[in-house]
Amino acid sequence: MDVRQARQVSSEVLDRVGEAVIAEREFFETVLLGTLSRGHVLLEDVPGTGKTLTARSIARALGLSFSRVQFTPDLLPTDVTGTHVFNEKERSFEFNEGPIFANVVLADEINRAPPKTQAALLEAMEERQVTVGGESRALPDPFLVIATQNPVEQEGTFTLPEAQVDRFVVKTSLGYPDREGEVELLRRRAAREARSPGVEAVLSAEEVRSLQAVPETVRVEEDLLEYVVDVARATRTDRRVEVGVSPRGTQRLFEVARARAVLSGRDFVTPDDVKRIAEPVLAHRLVLTPDATVSDVEKSTVISEVLETVRVPTVEATVD
Repeated sequence: MDVRQARQVSSEVLDRVGEAVIAEREFFETVLLGTLSRGHVLLEDVPGTGKTLTARSIARALGLSFSRVQFTPDLLPTDVTGTHVFNEKERSFEFNEGPIFANVVLADEINRAPPKTQAALLEAMEERQVTVGGESRALPDPFLVIATQNPVEQEGTFTLPEAQVDRFVVKTSLGYPDREGEVELLRRRAAREARSPGVEAVLSAEEVRSLQAVPETVRVEEDLLEYVVDVARATRTDRRVEVGVSPRGTQRLFEVARARAVLSGRDFVTPDDVKRIAEPVLAHRLVLTPDATVSDVEKSTVISEVLETVRVPTVEATVD
């Protein structure tokens, strides 16, 4: 699959998902960038905006298996990864796979799970495997975690450790639909048979793997590499930031910029690709100082101001 084909099929995927979920196309593109860059997506939004429907629709459009895990305070790691069960007939233990063994896993309200369970998910996200009873088992390929959390209700939740937050390649939200979108929701509710629009598969698992290989062919010139590094490093010296973007975050910015170029049908990265995806890739990786937190400084504001201060390479130097 080349860049032109990748752009075409990606556009078809976005169209299919857009028929089922009422949200801005840019939101769907951000979620799809997570798949293209072999990463994971964190959705933070209030209940009822369509997070679950989005995850299910993305999985169906990509032709991938889907599972949903409702995270609760009493959820055990084996409830996610699976466990060994004694087979009376065979007189031996056999492994029963947990819901993590799917291509797309929706970790619903991930911050309600205790740290021990979150740690089990961390291995799956980073290593694409789980370890149960001392034995490691590979997860399906491709593998994508779409996690959700409620930004308002914090009672009975566990703060995600920074190491886990850093594993999400992008963080985004749907937001409330516009007026016409909300009217359309009522139209669908009135027609019960169309309340949950179906999504037809555009790709297969094998084709998704081919799609994920396309960004690896995208060219990134030397000055763009330096630009990506300078943006990440600038977050570490900002007086409002206690912990800036890690080297892993720098790599993720590079990877998602290449995926962004693919969605635009180009085999090279431009500064605009970096600017467009900087906030969803970098903002959630920042740890603000106590003073900045008290002053209600937004992480997105920090990223926006960093982009204004870092010198942008010329487009001519990028495409030569």
